[in-house]
Amino acid sequence: MSRPIKKMIVEEYQRRFDGVSDALLVDIRGIPANENNELRLGLLKKDIRVTVIRNTLAKDAFEGTGLEGLAPGLEGPTALCYGGTSVVDIARELVDWAKKLQDLDLKGAILDGQYFDGDSGVKELSKFPTREEAQAKVVQLVLSPGSNLVGAAVGPGSNLLAIVKEIQERLEDGKTIEKVG
Repeated sequence: MSRPIKKMIVEEYQRRFDGVSDALLVDIRGIPANENNELRLGLLKKDIRVTVIRNTLAKDAFEGTGLEGLAPGLEGPTALCYGGTSVVDIARELVDWAKKLQDLDLKGAILDGQYFDGDSGVKELSKFPTREEAQAKVVQLVLSPGSNLVGAAVGPGSNLLAIVKEIQERLEDGKTIEKVG
C-alpha cells in the first residue's frame, strides 16, 4: 500500500473516531456472514458501530487521543466497537453476543484511559455500573439520610394524630374516655 493511501486511511480514522475516547476491540474473523450481519444489525439498533481497522494505521491515528491506550490490543484481525450510551453497555452487549457466537473474540476495551485486556477484562468491564446507574446510586445515597430524618420527624406526629383521631371517634360515638394512669 502506498504512503498516500496509508495517509488517507489514517486521516479517515482520525475523522471517524474524532471525539471517541471509550471503545472495545473484537475479532470477528470466522463468524459466518449471516451471523456477522445479525451481530452488526443488533448492535446498530443500540447505536453501537463496528469498524474493521488496520492495526498499524489505527495506532498512528489513535496517537495522542483517548484511544491511544488500545495499542496493546491492536494485533491480529481487529474491529473497533464504539458508540452507544457508554462502553459499559457495549461490553454488556458483546459479552451476551459472545455467548451466542463462538468465534467472537473479545480482545480488550478502554474506559477513561484504563485498558481492560482480553476476554476477562471486557467481562470485568461489563459488570461496572453505567454512568446513569452510578448517578442514581449517588442520588440515592444523598437522599437517604434526608428521608430518614423526615421519617423520624413525622413519626411521633403521626402517632399523636392517631391518638387524637381515636379520642375524636370515641367521643362522636358517645363513649367515655377514661384516664390512663
